[in-house]
Amino acid sequence: MQFEVFTLLPEIFPPYLGTSILQRASQRGLIQVRVHNFRDYTHDKHHTTDDTPYGGGGGMVMKPEPVFEAVETVLGRRAGTPVILLSPQGRVFTQYIAEQLSKFEKIALLCGRYEGVDERIRLYLATDEISIGDYVLTGGELPALILIDTVARLIPGVLGDPTGAEDDSHSMGLLEYPQYTRPPIFRDWVVPEILLSGDHAKIDLWRREQALLRTLNKRPDMLDKAELNEVDRSFLEKARRKSNSR
Repeated sequence: MQFEVFTLLPEIFPPYLGTSILQRASQRGLIQVRVHNFRDYTHDKHHTTDDTPYGGGGGMVMKPEPVFEAVETVLGRRAGTPVILLSPQGRVFTQYIAEQLSKFEKIALLCGRYEGVDERIRLYLATDEISIGDYVLTGGELPALILIDTVARLIPGVLGDPTGAEDDSHSMGLLEYPQYTRPPIFRDWVVPEILLSGDHAKIDLWRREQALLRTLNKRPDMLDKAELNEVDRSFLEKARRKSNSR
């Protein structure tokens, strides 16, 4: 999968992309991240990418010319390629959106700066607008890295375990069950006996129940959209009754 990133701060990306899982995925040709500097598509000696807003007000606004030229030069005929503006005004990024984006061969990410971007970029260039949460950052670079990381790990082969992403929190509509590793006893804290039993059917049931409990206690709102069967619902009802009786 190919990510085309457009930014005023290209130096932000190599340190994170050049480590760990994303580095290995890039080396194996599973992902390619190309970073483009908006300033390379300006035509004045100062490489101007921003100007004061019409109508007055504080801050500076990113000009449309270098942004349009950068995207159109790199993507060419971009039919079918999402052009995503990272913005606090966008739809909030979720695991479901990541899964949808992972199906594309290429996506483009526009990282805004300053007070924001000229509205014509939003209206006539971006095909989507994504926010990573209800807060404001100084630019779209961190959201772009989050999106790349989240989408990349869904691409087959990126994770060492081919099913590694399936049980993650949010991937199955629930928070992930508790995880343990060696040693079996640490400071008198013991790993649940079921995980040491070797009985995989019982372990799977325990993990499912723990995921349900964790979601009920931490993010009950997620249960409204989770895919639950009758066994799940019965377990949750018993858990709620037990909690209310305390």
